[in-house]
Amino acid sequence: MSNSKEKLSFFENVNRNFDRAAQFTSHPKGLLEQIKGCNSVYAFQFPVRTSKGFEVLHGWRVEHSYHKLPVKGGIRYSDFVDEDEVKALAVLMTFKCAVVDVPFGGAKGAIKINPKSYTVTDLELITRRYTAELIRKNYIGPGVDVPAPDYGSGPREMAWIADTYAAFNPGKIDALACVTGKPVAEGGVRGRTEATGRGIYYGLREACDNAEDMKKLGLTQGLSGKRVVVQGLGNVGYYASKFCHEGGAIIVGLAEYEGAIYNPKGLDIDAVVKHRKETGSILKFPGAKDIPNTLEALELECDVLIPAALEEQITDENASRIKAKIIAEGANGPTTADAEEILLKKGVMVIPDMYLNAGGVTVSYFEWLKNLSHVRFGRMDKRFEQSAFDKMLQAVEQATGKSFSSFERKEIVKGADEIDLVNSGLEETMTTAYNQIREIWKSNSKIPDLRTAAFLSAINKVATSYVDLGIFP
Repeated sequence: MSNSKEKLSFFENVNRNFDRAAQFTSHPKGLLEQIKGCNSVYAFQFPVRTSKGFEVLHGWRVEHSYHKLPVKGGIRYSDFVDEDEVKALAVLMTFKCAVVDVPFGGAKGAIKINPKSYTVTDLELITRRYTAELIRKNYIGPGVDVPAPDYGSGPREMAWIADTYAAFNPGKIDALACVTGKPVAEGGVRGRTEATGRGIYYGLREACDNAEDMKKLGLTQGLSGKRVVVQGLGNVGYYASKFCHEGGAIIVGLAEYEGAIYNPKGLDIDAVVKHRKETGSILKFPGAKDIPNTLEALELECDVLIPAALEEQITDENASRIKAKIIAEGANGPTTADAEEILLKKGVMVIPDMYLNAGGVTVSYFEWLKNLSHVRFGRMDKRFEQSAFDKMLQAVEQATGKSFSSFERKEIVKGADEIDLVNSGLEETMTTAYNQIREIWKSNSKIPDLRTAAFLSAINKVATSYVDLGIFP
């Protein structure tokens, strides 16, 4: 008889982390059960005629918490997805929003397909049919439930969803706010595409700037010079790599499903992407060592490991071989609960997914606000700011006799564009949230790690909402 531990599901791992944090609260059992459970699970089948003929596809939309409305969460297109995974992701969305003070409840959706197996026309039909099912049951709407892109979907699919919703709701002035992650021309916001990767950079930078924490890890303060390995070169992994490199980090390893490459002197991210487009693989990149098994990349020599692919990549099987001092979770649920126990005993700092990859939902919140206000950020005040700053410069020149060059003047008086405001808001959000989490972590020696602190922060915020609503005393 085997003595090995029974493997926990993704949803069970999330609940285990919840329970570990909940013990540090004084909330009544009933309130904790309300916060923990999924409020609504909609599982359905829908027929569609694709280029393959008639098919019946499986779809889900899980709404985890109504403590704030609307609920928010992406739609995953994957032939590996199941209800357990969707529920786990919906739970994480609730706590993710709470951690960064975005006023949404958590939700998640999925269609069980491999999008690479379908034509663009097929995907449009599937997306619109799925949206019609959500509309039928009131699982979508600007004040009800606002989806977004996730693994396998993107701006194109979000535009189809918005168009379908508008067609079913003619004359509804806020229809565009029914979904986020849309193309800019269709009501999207600038900066949304790179938001999750940029948020990872801001969060990692903030963690590395704490000299006390870095000293305990045997690392120097700051992100500059740190060796980074990134698993996943999709949207999240690419932008996380790009911004970390621009921030002074050295990207020594990159992994994708076909394998991994390693160069201790550093990799040129854009050159690797170009190589992959030309050859279909990141392998055989000039100057880099090939690693055929992508999971072996997680065990490479580095200071920071960013798993930015799928869940459950770091398990109790490989955790003991991880050499990184910092695990920066770019994906949802890349580390199992058993693996984290091993990592913590080794003294590894794990920056949790529910905080670190919240950049996407933060900027989605900005997009939602933009759609409701019906005005582009910066449109009302950019020119006014420039005029005011220019007058200030003129006053300085007159008072000091110093003249500014045209380049200096242009840089100083520049008013904020939409992208400037979005990035500024994202940086403020990620910085503030990290310091809140760290303060909780350091306030009680019994709180073992940042993940528990993040869950505790989120639980307390959600609990406060329920109490304020009068649902619980």
